[in-house]
Amino acid sequence: MSTREKELEDVLLEEETTNEHEIVLFNDDVNTFDYVIETLIKVCEHTPEQAEQCSLIVHYKGKCTVKTGEYSFLKPKCSKLLQAGLSAEIV
Repeated sequence: MSTREKELEDVLLEEETTNEHEIVLFNDDVNTFDYVIETLIKVCEHTPEQAEQCSLIVHYKGKCTVKTGEYSFLKPKCSKLLQAGLSAEIV
């Protein structure tokens, strides 16, 4: 096994063992683009451009990952999105 193959194997193994989760935001017919954008900026600390892109992806694709990280980091953010009336879950 070459050094490059070993490094790649180590990286893949490390990725498999990290506890990365995602907050997935789902489309709804209730909230406006502006409201979703404002909420993503406030709750997920998105830039305005990032929040706008996520809102468009949600609108056209039905869902979008809006934040990744450890479950304990994402849980309060997902709760705030739900309290704001958005449809989201941690996967």
